[in-house]
Amino acid sequence: MYILIVGGGKVGYYLTKTLVTEGSHEVLLIEQNPRKVEVYAERFGSVVVQGKGDEVATLAAAGAARADVVIAVTGDDEDNLVICQVAKRRFNVARTIARINNPKNEDLFRRLGIDSTISATNVLLNLIEQLIPQRHFVHLMTLRHADLAIVEGDIPAGSPVAGQTLAEIPFPAGVVIAAIHRGAELILPTGSTELLEGDEVIAVTKRDQESALRELLTAD
Repeated sequence: MYILIVGGGKVGYYLTKTLVTEGSHEVLLIEQNPRKVEVYAERFGSVVVQGKGDEVATLAAAGAARADVVIAVTGDDEDNLVICQVAKRRFNVARTIARINNPKNEDLFRRLGIDSTISATNVLLNLIEQLIPQRHFVHLMTLRHADLAIVEGDIPAGSPVAGQTLAEIPFPAGVVIAAIHRGAELILPTGSTELLEGDEVIAVTKRDQESALRELLTAD
């Protein structure tokens, strides 16, 4: 697999270092700063080149046309978006991954066709949610299509829906209960499946319905 990384900051540097050390993929890092390129080239060799990763000529010279993945991890969201869009539209790269510095831009990136986004802010927020015991539902993943998300949580004592079947519960539009973990048992539910206190639920929901789903199942 040929992986093209754009941006030689800390993220790009350590990502390149890890992939080079593993040796299982062909890797090329594009960095604009000549001084960084000089230092990195001493450490990694010819897998580091100097250039502006948001320019077509630079990506072409780097072999973007044969890249399996392009990863844009510069410190500028606009540059990362342009890099991924050029890779996708001009060079038909199968998979693009963009670092997002401002989490408000995540939805825009997905709407514009970026395959995967990485937001350190959102990762930290999700970890914080998991550390707060009274938050019964946690956002696990945002899906690219249709603004869907996967959430996980437990049905607490006193939940208004405990003892009701899925068919009886007035779920918000676009919510699907995908699985229920009850003790050692994993249940793929139907409309007649009851929710019980202590059940761990995995649901697929529209992102704008996450709060409504949390309120319905937990009475938060």
